[in-house]
Amino acid sequence: MLSIEEFIVTVFCYTDDYLKAISNGQKIRKRGFDPSLSDSEIITMEIVAEFLGIDTDKGIWEYFKRHWLHLFPGLKSRTTFLRQAANLWYWKQKLLKKFAKSLGAYDDNVHLVDGLPMPVCHFKRAFFSKIFDGYAAYGYCASKDEKYYGFKGHLIVSLDGIITTFNVTPANVDEREAILEMVPDIKGLIIGDKGYICQELKSNLSQMGIDLQTPLRSNMEDDRNPRVVKLMTSIRRRIETVIGQLTERFNIEKVRARDLWHLTARTTRKLLSHTVAVFINRLHGREPLHFDGLVTS
Repeated sequence: MLSIEEFIVTVFCYTDDYLKAISNGQKIRKRGFDPSLSDSEIITMEIVAEFLGIDTDKGIWEYFKRHWLHLFPGLKSRTTFLRQAANLWYWKQKLLKKFAKSLGAYDDNVHLVDGLPMPVCHFKRAFFSKIFDGYAAYGYCASKDEKYYGFKGHLIVSLDGIITTFNVTPANVDEREAILEMVPDIKGLIIGDKGYICQELKSNLSQMGIDLQTPLRSNMEDDRNPRVVKLMTSIRRRIETVIGQLTERFNIEKVRARDLWHLTARTTRKLLSHTVAVFINRLHGREPLHFDGLVTS
């Protein structure tokens, strides 16, 4: 489909245009010297590397230093690169929303919600771990049927699988509590799993213009049309596809950070990379979540 170089150029062009749009053409930094790499170049490198499965800070810097220095001649020391990249977390969040809006994600009348575990360390080491002390907590992952120590990611996507909201909370925070802070920009139907069953939550969301639907437990009476329930179950698999991509291609479950600032920056660039890949698929008339074959080596 696209060569890696064509992919890099495409990502840079749209990233640069959108970054100028959300900053109203003004300089992002008001003080100090201009860096040797533009902010658009830094973000492009992160987006491309994450899509290619390179998710460590060191790995990203080394990949572009070794293979693409002719496209990014201003790439200097790793420390400078990493500092500039981390400081752009706010603008990457703005870019994420800009790309999602351009794809019509917030205009969709159907959205899907689910959660995923983000362990900080192996469960057996959790008692001795000082990483994210006071922030991480013990939680339970129903899909894996295991306890873990760390965070929980809460994800909302549109019907096409475009990410609209992603929040990270301690692992012991109930999914039903987290969803209330994630829906101010959407309306219509939102489909969740059995973990979101709660009449009070359904009522609160209804007041916000949102119809929450979930499968019911076996001991609960369901007066809905069985065909509609089956259709919603089938549609909900789309978010499982997105979570699978975020986990396998982008390694979002791996918390390779030691503070919330770097965790936010790391998570945001993964979500942005996923959304930009969907955007480029749309440009070329491909299925939004069909990432295989988008970039050829």
